[in-house]
Amino acid sequence: MRLPLLLVLAGAPFALAAPSKTPAPLAPPAPAPEPASTPAGPSLIRKSLVRIQTVSQDPDYSAPWNSGSVEQGIGAGFVIEGDRILTNAHVVSNARMIWVTREGDPNRYTAKVQHIAHDCDLAVLRPLNRDFFKGMRPLEFNGLPQIESTVSVYGYPIGGDRPSVTRGVVSRIDFEDYSHSGADSHLVIQIDAAINPGNSGGPVVQDGKVIGVAFQGYSGDVAQNTGYMIPTPVINRFLTDIADGHYDHYMDLSASTFPLTNPAARHALGLPDDGQGVLVSTVFGGGSSEGILQPGDVILEIDGHPVASDGSVELDGSNVQMAEVVERKFKGDKVKLKIVRAGKPMEVTVPLNQPFPFALFANTYDVKPRYIEFAGLVFQPLDQNFISSTQLTNFRTRYTFDHFLDGDLYKEHPEIVILSNILSDPVNAYAGEFLQAVVDTINGKKIRSLDDVAAALAEPAKNYVIEFVGESRPLVLEAKAVAEARARIDTRYGIRKESNLKP
Repeated sequence: MRLPLLLVLAGAPFALAAPSKTPAPLAPPAPAPEPASTPAGPSLIRKSLVRIQTVSQDPDYSAPWNSGSVEQGIGAGFVIEGDRILTNAHVVSNARMIWVTREGDPNRYTAKVQHIAHDCDLAVLRPLNRDFFKGMRPLEFNGLPQIESTVSVYGYPIGGDRPSVTRGVVSRIDFEDYSHSGADSHLVIQIDAAINPGNSGGPVVQDGKVIGVAFQGYSGDVAQNTGYMIPTPVINRFLTDIADGHYDHYMDLSASTFPLTNPAARHALGLPDDGQGVLVSTVFGGGSSEGILQPGDVILEIDGHPVASDGSVELDGSNVQMAEVVERKFKGDKVKLKIVRAGKPMEVTVPLNQPFPFALFANTYDVKPRYIEFAGLVFQPLDQNFISSTQLTNFRTRYTFDHFLDGDLYKEHPEIVILSNILSDPVNAYAGEFLQAVVDTINGKKIRSLDDVAAALAEPAKNYVIEFVGESRPLVLEAKAVAEARARIDTRYGIRKESNLKP
């Protein structure tokens, strides 16, 4: 049974969702390189530590025209090269104001987010006043720590005003879910020190150098004194990605594979029983592999690395899942594959130009909900944000979301638009049975996105005929009655803006 791993946030935690990528086992850590300079002692590390205070505003998906609730939070960060502050993305997500303070200085400095990566939960801040950095020393990074070695975690647990340090032992290095997005898996390091609210974003230090950023842990009674940090390979990839001034996200093949460990399956595909190759089961439309890979292909090699029948490759002397090869690449890179298609060996090249195309499975931040309110009917795209904030009671719609990929439902509805709410009025008195249903057509026009809804409702008509997936009858609204109800509904429910089509 999967345990509920929860983020240690300044506010309420987010529960984990299933990862979009196949978790990969990690190689044993390499010995840490020799220090390039004098390591920072505890006093210097504390002087490089930053207390981050935020005022955030989370959107209201049940009434998306509203501004949303305002909350305050505390997190940690630390100074890195280039007069920058490194912290977690979840510390500053949806922030409207950010203040940073340092030890020995009573002043609060306003800061802004320069770069943020929700898929790996990292962010870089810049104070608006560069005087903030006077007397501060940027911390340096080191490699992966040894298992059973001791580390120190710095931060402001439970929102304290003074920095705190706790010690722990490295107990595991592996791939795990990143709770912030709920849809990504990357390298993590587990330590036996609790990560509490206020620790998030703080440096984890060994021998005077940073080997990770504290970011999540188990909540409640699930596990005691267990925390996780983002290790330096992930941090360095993020900093390399933003070096050109823009974050491009992790790239993805956007194809799923199936292991070929069954001798009968290998025989049916005409493969020798040599323990090599995995079957391409799905190629997702709009992804990097569309038009290049095909379902039924057998991948034998990726970038020159033989692919075992369980999907693993040997990389840097250790067995990892082949997804790790793509994890190490950036936008614009390519992946070369040796495959067998219909019994014929061939080579293909997949350009990595975009991340996984179905962002609806990830928690998103710093965006406003998209919606259309029409005659008291509220139409919204179904995504993880909506599901996390609203109880989804329509079982057919839930099925559509859960099987959006494996059932190829995205081909018919690239965006799942639902009737998310009904603001009661005589004009929509008979719409209740369609609540949370997926919109199929409006006046005969196929609805594949929220923009299609806007276009269909903008066309003059005597009646608006709205059909829903799986429903035996349509919802019909008289155009004259809709026009008469518009001002009445807007006033009654305080609707200042009837639509938002852009996030």
